[in-house]
Parts: sequence; structure tokens; C-alpha cells
Amino acid sequence: MMDMPAHEIVERLKSPPPLCRPVVSLDEAPAECLGLMTQCWNEDPNKRPSFDDIFKQFPGINRGKRANIIDSMLRMLEQYSSNLEDLIRERTDELEVERNKTEKLIGQLLPKSVAQALKKGKPVRPEHYSDCTLYFSDIVGFTTISALSEPIEVVDLLNDLYTMFDAIIASHDVYKVETIGDAYMVASGVPNRNGHQHAAEVANMSLDILHSIGHFKIKHMPEIKVKIRIGLHSGPLVAGVVGLMMPRASNHGISLDEIPVERRQKFLDRQKKNKK
Repeated sequence: MMDMPAHEIVERLKSPPPLCRPVVSLDEAPAECLGLMTQCWNEDPNKRPSFDDIFKQFPGINRGKRANIIDSMLRMLEQYSSNLEDLIRERTDELEVERNKTEKLIGQLLPKSVAQALKKGKPVRPEHYSDCTLYFSDIVGFTTISALSEPIEVVDLLNDLYTMFDAIIASHDVYKVETIGDAYMVASGVPNRNGHQHAAEVANMSLDILHSIGHFKIKHMPEIKVKIRIGLHSGPLVAGVVGLMMPRASNHGISLDEIPVERRQKFLDRQKKNKK
């Protein structure tokens, strides 16, 4: 009806002004339908009718006639729009849940201030702390225990022991720096300064850990009593983050005579086999 090729119509639509709109005579469609068309292409989106409004107007335009293809199309568009909104809402909720999980995990790995800076891609500058106390501990004879255990048994041992430690430090003003193998490192006064309380917090935590270790049993070697070495140091330090990917801020101590005969023989047989 515009007497123009399709590509020219598209170009005129893409580059207003003037606005390119079809001119439909009254012979082509009912006046109500033409009025509805004009409303739908209104330049102000707020003045355009919603799908619900359009659907409600069509029975009047049809004057009670049976539904035609236009009605069917409108119902399909309405259903599609509704389904799309539900899908977007569902995906948004799932994304929010995953985002919260990620933030919680990052918060467990790093101090809050460091986590926020890394998420924004900002460098974390080293910071000086004048008063703090560090705690280090390891398991006496861990190398021997590991040699006499299966790999999964070693993992279970460390998981059980340090899960107990994690529960203890939660009641003290300390920050768990990391665990490497059997080494466990904790700090107080870093990253949250606490005046002169850092030494008392770490000392009390150490006593609680020593008390709990007396009741700890190795599942696969209950006859072996677990012992730990603890070292404390107070003074100034500088703390920072090294890298952006996975950031990280040997005396055996057990005699073979302490190991049960069967497990000791298993260890000796394994050593002999390895030498061959």
C-alpha cells in the first residue's frame, strides 16, 4: 500500500525523521482496528496498549464473530510473553542464588575487604600491622602417619582434625590464614585490629585446641595418640595478597616402635617393594 520496495521501507524505518508509518484506508479494515494499530506504533511506549488490552479490544472489533487467525496469534503472543517473563524471573533467581554462594565461598577464603577489592579487579596493597599474634601448629609424626596410611585415610584425618580446629577458632577473635598439609596457621589482630587483645585471643585458642586434641582419635589408627606442636609469635607484620588466581598470603617425631606391628610390617613391606 506504500508503493515502495521492502528495503526502502526498512531504511526509512531505521532513519527517522520523518516517521514512516503505513496509510491504511477504511476499506482495508474496521475503524476500530485502524485505531488500535495507530495506538500500537505510538512513539511513547507508555501510550501503547499492552497485550491484555489488545486482546480485550478484539472481541468488540470482531463484533461477536468466532475467533480468527488474529485472535489465535494474539493468544500465542500473550502466552509467549507470559512464559518469557516467568523464565527470566526463574533464571534471575537462580543467578542470585549462585552469586550468593560464590560470595559466601570467597568470604570464607579471604578477608571481606580483600575479597571486595579482588572482585572489582583492584590491586590489594600490602598493609602494616603493628600489633598482632601468629599461631602455627603441625602434627607430630605426620610424615610417619601418612606413610602408614592410605591416601584417603590421610585426607579423612586432616579433615576431621581441622574441622574440629575450625569450630574452636570460631569462638575467638582470630583469622584462619590457611592450612598446608598438616600445618595450621591462624592470626589475631589481622586483618581486624583488636588493640592488645591479640596475644590473649591466640593463647586462649591454643589452650582450647590442646584440650580438644587430648580427646581426638584417628579413625583408622585409634591406638595412636595425636600430638601437635604449637608456636606463637607476637609483633609487627606486613600482610598482603600475592597474585589474583588462588591467592595465598621435617622432623617426624614418631618412632616406628609406637606403631602397631601389623601396620608397621605393611609399611616396611611397601618400602622394600619400592626399593626393588
